[in-house]
Amino acid sequence: MRPQAGFGSPPLTRGRRPGADRGSATGWALMIVFVGALLAGAVLDGGNAMAARVQALDIAQQAARAGANQLDLAALRNSGQLRLDPAAAATAARAFLAAAGATGTVAATADQVSVTVHLSQPTLLLTVVGVDTIGVTATAHAQPATGP
Repeated sequence: MRPQAGFGSPPLTRGRRPGADRGSATGWALMIVFVGALLAGAVLDGGNAMAARVQALDIAQQAARAGANQLDLAALRNSGQLRLDPAAAATAARAFLAAAGATGTVAATADQVSVTVHLSQPTLLLTVVGVDTIGVTATAHAQPATGP
């Protein structure tokens, strides 16, 4: 006669002893927690990296504008030609970068100023997998202009 599961008794399983799989869900749960934490870290650190890129772009734009304010006044007065003093423009843009505490490169011509800013955003949770910083770069250009 075959044993029957009654009311209140545990269900019978074929080929396995009752309770033989105790603890097998623990491994899965730990793996799911680890993967969830890793994904949360990627989202959090990715958001911080995007915010750092916006900050780098803001600094680059402001530095480029500071450089674009350095007009060649002699050319403007003598011929009415609006152009930059490249040396003064590069110096002004570099001074802005230094005041902002940022590193980057500046290139200035008589027509425009180009500023590239490099920032390094430290990670919060991705350090667990060996990613300590995320580098971001932003470039902005500015040209001289007059009028309102």
